Amino acid sequence: MFFPIADTPNPAGRPYVTWGLMAVNIAVYLLISLPASAGKVDLNDPLLWDYLQVLRLHGQVTARDIYQHVSAYDLLVFRYGFRPAEFSPLALFTSLFLHGGFMHLAGNMLFLYIFGDNVECRLGRIGYLLTYLGCGVIATLFFSFFAAGSQVPLIGASGAIFGVLGCYFLWFPRNRVRCFIFLFPFIMTSIYLSARLVLGFYLVIDNLLPFVFTAKSGSGIAHGAHIGGFFAGLAIAWGADRYYLLFNERKHPHHSPPDTELASLRHICPAVQAGEYEQAAACYLALPSREQRQQVAGVDVIAVGEHLFKQGRFQDALGVFRRFIAERPNDKQIAEAYLGAGKVMMTNPRYMTSAYHYFLSANDLADSEQTAVEAKRYLRQIEAQRRQKSGKDEE
Repeated sequence: MFFPIADTPNPAGRPYVTWGLMAVNIAVYLLISLPASAGKVDLNDPLLWDYLQVLRLHGQVTARDIYQHVSAYDLLVFRYGFRPAEFSPLALFTSLFLHGGFMHLAGNMLFLYIFGDNVECRLGRIGYLLTYLGCGVIATLFFSFFAAGSQVPLIGASGAIFGVLGCYFLWFPRNRVRCFIFLFPFIMTSIYLSARLVLGFYLVIDNLLPFVFTAKSGSGIAHGAHIGGFFAGLAIAWGADRYYLLFNERKHPHHSPPDTELASLRHICPAVQAGEYEQAAACYLALPSREQRQQVAGVDVIAVGEHLFKQGRFQDALGVFRRFIAERPNDKQIAEAYLGAGKVMMTNPRYMTSAYHYFLSANDLADSEQTAVEAKRYLRQIEAQRRQKSGKDEE
């Protein structure tokens, strides 16, 4: 047995939306699903006839058999679970909060509790809630594509939670996940593993392979929904990053200096060398294409970013550093770009976890002792702030 029990690092603050989603799921199970499971079916319920028709049992079973073997929860799931053959917009959402049993609920809530807080911090509360629900809907529709004529209700928050895991996979690759390994009586221990290794295992071994090779066996687990939710989360995370860059450009438009674009390219490097960083920044920010930006020496781009950071133009500085990382992954100055992005992120407590990852990358990719030392200093500073915050919360 192998399952995660915690992750690190975690963001500052409290993940209220994650807690709220957990509370709703647990409340639905305790207050609705559990009592309905013990409740007897109403033989006069019109939905019962539809239920028996779908199971092809109408006219083949007695009222006594129905009363003994069909519970009120069966009809509840039949009504509010999502059946691909009977498309219901309402069921797309209600199915996300129904679970087939305690272990089904517990497993989903464990994953949401461990991985939800980082993603909520990155997206913000409203964005996170919309992402959760959106991934749940996409996961359900993806599953339905492969089971278009099925009358078997799909229930559970797994698709939505796998969407959260997809975001986590892209945004927090250097996080570590504490996993409990239980192979009684030989092994009972916990170890830290790479987040991408753990999530990749659950995606490929636990879902993708069963989906491909046992799709027709009917395991009772909606592997297709898990896969659809995960890739929906990946797409949303990727799109959010792209949108951030485009939105930053529109929100903070840069006006070209009187020189032409080619003149900008010709003068930006001498401007840096002469210490005229404001002119160099204006010229660089005015370059509209990737090809033109890549004609500027990497060391000069880093100098422009550092200048913008020192001037308090954090959005512009972050845009420079993040574009550098996206457009020049093999540049010799890549570690300095990660370091600069991390320093900008530290100005906003909401992005402290993202800053931590940028500093980890800067330390790993550093080709100079100075960059590595500076990255480690910021890493220690963030860890100290977390310990201090944790101590205050305990008090």
